[in-house]
Order: sequence, then C-alpha cells, then structure tokens
Amino acid sequence: MLPSLADIRETFDLLDNWEDRYRYVIDLGKELDPLPEAARTEENKVRGCASQVWVETIHDGDVLRFRGDSDAHIVKGLVALILALYSGKTPQAILDTDALAVFRDLGLAEHLTPQRSNGVRSMVERIRRDAELAK
Repeated sequence: MLPSLADIRETFDLLDNWEDRYRYVIDLGKELDPLPEAARTEENKVRGCASQVWVETIHDGDVLRFRGDSDAHIVKGLVALILALYSGKTPQAILDTDALAVFRDLGLAEHLTPQRSNGVRSMVERIRRDAELAK
C-alpha cells in the first residue's frame, strides 16, 4: 500500500539530498501493486511519456481510484507519487488538486529532465480528463 501524500512529504523533508530522494521515489514505485496484464491496454496507455506508462481509472462510488505502472524505475516511482496524490478522491477534488505545485513543493520539478516533466504532465492531464468525464 502506498504511503499518503503527507507521509511522502514528511520523508522528503527528512532526506537531505537529491540522491536520497531519487532512491525514495524509486522505492515508492516498488510499492505499487502489480498492474494486471489485462490493464496494459492502449486505452490505459499514457501518451506523451518517453517510457511506457499505463494508468487505469476505476470508478468506485463517488471516488476514482487509479492503478498504474511503467517500464522505467524512476517513472514508476513518479506514477506512485501521482497515484498517492489522486487515488481515492472525488472527481472535483482531483480537479482542485495542483499536482505540478506538489512536485514543485517537493523539489522534484527542478530535478526532473524535461522529458520526465512532460511525462508527469501527461499523466496528470490524463487523470484530470478522467475526473472531468466522471463529474
């Protein structure tokens, strides 16, 4: 089970350097539940990511839950962070959450390559689109 965003922030505050934070993000990816092969569809594939990324949206009553995976370790960790941020929220709460601001607050924005930053934006846009459709 993924830690909460508050726990992730707390851990980031405890880590002194980017290398330790980078390893922590990779460890977050290792905590993701495996994405079933049946969910690795073209529909769930996130466009705009250099790595292969899948995000599955599950409607669970009034909230949306997400599962995801990537074929790259650091990207899988970024998927985990995004899922910790959005999964289990209502569509409106998802739309009200600024993931890119969270990434800036954590210091991740300045340490991601432009390609990875574009991938993060693509994942966020995909989740926001699904939230908009679910309203």
